[in-house]
Amino acid sequence: MLPDFIIIGTQKGGTSSLYDYLAQHPCIAPALESEVHFFDANFHKGINWYRAHFPSLLYRDYVRKVQGRQLITGEKSPYYMFYPHAPRRIFETLPHVKLIVMLRNPVDRAYSHYYHQVRKGRETLSFEEAIAAEPERLKGELEKILEDERYTSYSHVHFSYLSRGIYVDQLKVWMRFFPREQFLILKSEDFFADPPAVYRQVLAFLGLPDWELRNYKKHNVGRYSEMDPATRQRLVEYFRPHNQRLYDYLGVDFGWDR
Repeated sequence: MLPDFIIIGTQKGGTSSLYDYLAQHPCIAPALESEVHFFDANFHKGINWYRAHFPSLLYRDYVRKVQGRQLITGEKSPYYMFYPHAPRRIFETLPHVKLIVMLRNPVDRAYSHYYHQVRKGRETLSFEEAIAAEPERLKGELEKILEDERYTSYSHVHFSYLSRGIYVDQLKVWMRFFPREQFLILKSEDFFADPPAVYRQVLAFLGLPDWELRNYKKHNVGRYSEMDPATRQRLVEYFRPHNQRLYDYLGVDFGWDR
């Protein structure tokens, strides 16, 4: 089997929790690893390497014939949304795949991303220093990625705190390849507030029957101090025009600027 759906982003938007909930549905057979990263870091390994991460067609047919239930599979790799080669690679491999996008207030996403890098030992600067250093850290990296598909940028992956939050530019690239109806775009804050409701919405998008979980446990929840109010306000103003472009593009007001 190959994926029927992919959660493509955004990092720190609730993707781990959502994928875990989906993996518990009786009609979903999860990948061997939730983040396969085939369409970014592992693309050179080939389609058979990717296919080996998912259940076999024989197993799918067995489940359908013997157990009488539908079976689909999928993965989540939240760097896909930000990685410029992923949309074309996925379209050429899986043109009909369903794409799930979780969008979080980019100010909160950046702060959560920063502390994730701190916990991993990759970030030694303060948050204010890190966002100030981001332009220099990422300088020329996108150009290198575009010029050489084999190039992996450490800074583009790990230090893109603000850049990843400019969602509209990323979605425009994706929507050059895929029609709007192949996307389910979710507001992360809705998912955090009411996981069962958003879970049902995702199941409907995937064409699966409702299924209630016993526990909607949150995954990869970071605990950290409150952001400095002045820094938060500065970032609110930074993202305001980008958020407005997103609202205009999708026809949805996410309410992050209020």
